[in-house]
Amino acid sequence: MKKLLYITNQVCGAAGLERVLSIKTSYLIDVFNYEIHIITLNQKETDLFYQFHENIIYHDLELKGNPFQYIYQYITKLKTVVNKINPDIISVCDDGLKAFTLPFVLKNSCPIIYERHVSKVINLNAEKTSLLSIYKQKLTENFMLLGAKKFDKFIVLTKDNLSEWNLDNIQVINNPLSFYPKEISNLNNKTVLAVGRQCYQKGYDRLLESWKIVTKRHPDWQLEIYGAFDKENKYHKLAKELRVDSSVSFFKPVKNIGEVYQNASIYVMPSRFEGFGMVLIEAMAYGVPCVSFNCPCGPKEIITNNKDGFLVNNGDTKSFAAQIEKLIQDEDLRHEMGINARQKAGLYFPDKIVPQWDLLFQDLIKKAS
Repeated sequence: MKKLLYITNQVCGAAGLERVLSIKTSYLIDVFNYEIHIITLNQKETDLFYQFHENIIYHDLELKGNPFQYIYQYITKLKTVVNKINPDIISVCDDGLKAFTLPFVLKNSCPIIYERHVSKVINLNAEKTSLLSIYKQKLTENFMLLGAKKFDKFIVLTKDNLSEWNLDNIQVINNPLSFYPKEISNLNNKTVLAVGRQCYQKGYDRLLESWKIVTKRHPDWQLEIYGAFDKENKYHKLAKELRVDSSVSFFKPVKNIGEVYQNASIYVMPSRFEGFGMVLIEAMAYGVPCVSFNCPCGPKEIITNNKDGFLVNNGDTKSFAAQIEKLIQDEDLRHEMGINARQKAGLYFPDKIVPQWDLLFQDLIKKAS
């Protein structure tokens, strides 16, 4: 039995990384008989949002103190646990800078992989940029590239991501689909859906600007947004300022998200950038056509424009609204695209995606032996 160790921050949240990791680890245990360990940071006894396999072995590192103490504790405790586990292979799922130090910290322990779950654009996650922030971004990217070259394999989620990294050790493996339900949406409810935490990346300010256009001609339709709230409730306030709050509802993450997809007739993704776009393939699995900005990275590889959804030039809120309205007004088109969308989602079944990970692991383990 091969030992596989994942190093991440936490797996208790409701985000895409946690969902994907729960799917992959379960499949690797049940189908390929891996012994899987997960190292987390300060997770303690927090309940897991997603269901992980009962055979997973967790190792939580308690870290505290100032940044220097934190880093020292991280390195020393991580080394201790890794040596105790003695894994055959390590996969790092951490989009923070510290992840890029691990090939140096864990040098020669065993093959080590990095899984990149976001676009590089995340480091410009601000509404305003300055010369100083651009300079810091350059330094950050140089540091990341230095560390990235040291991994045995650097995995990205889309072909679009390949252009962000000048690497010889890079490979694309898509995320697997979370579910493929028997019962799908009938596309008859007057509901437009978006799923994702409230933040600059997800572009809900752009969505609300588009919705203001849509709701003028279609006041009987509702927009539902599911995801962790921002501290300032900025988007709640914006909905009121735009006078669309009567047709917009915000909900915190729910475990039965499948029921939410099934209730929707149109899915929208107004993101400024993505790592992949799990929500797109999940909505498509329920036969729901999607409207997405053609942002980096993922949408253009998932959606075939005008067939199973619409791709809109990134930031063009008027065109975004127009494509939503097209699906609202044309019921036949909505159902045709929904059928095509569900068919497309089949490309991301776990039995098509997770075996790619097993082949990679086995190859690296063989080369290291």
